[in-house]
Amino acid sequence: MSGTRVTAGRTTAAAEGDVVVLLIGMRVNHFWAVHQWVPVFFAMLRMVRDLEKDGSRGLLGRVLLTASPRTYYGVQYWESKEKLYAYASAPDMFHHKVWAIINRKERAGKVRQHVGIWHEAYVVPEGSYESIYADMPPFGLAAAYGALPVEKRGRHVRVD
Repeated sequence: MSGTRVTAGRTTAAAEGDVVVLLIGMRVNHFWAVHQWVPVFFAMLRMVRDLEKDGSRGLLGRVLLTASPRTYYGVQYWESKEKLYAYASAPDMFHHKVWAIINRKERAGKVRQHVGIWHEAYVVPEGSYESIYADMPPFGLAAAYGALPVEKRGRHVRVD
């Protein structure tokens, strides 16, 4: 969701109120088990596509990243924790179907530790987050909420 047009100067995210952040990803434990981890990778991409098609679900923005050749993850920004939880448990969404498959495989003893999956969810209270971008296109929190000059938040750029 971040663009390529650079915004000159220093900006900050226009977020107000609490910010809900979800980190969600996968780790390839055995590269040779392609048949196990490739479907997980593509399922992650499909879940993001589904969310982007339906803005009412609450996803405001996201960025996909890699931490290493083994670890891929997304940082997602949500309208509220309620919308995040509603999406996670919605029976009509792909996420719910994927979790049902994983749970069945675990119960049947068919999970072989070839790929790890994880998530962390945070609700960050207003006043407990900060963002500053210098000569950047909108990224992360600013891509989700919009960007504004740091001066609009009462901050000033000090030039020595």
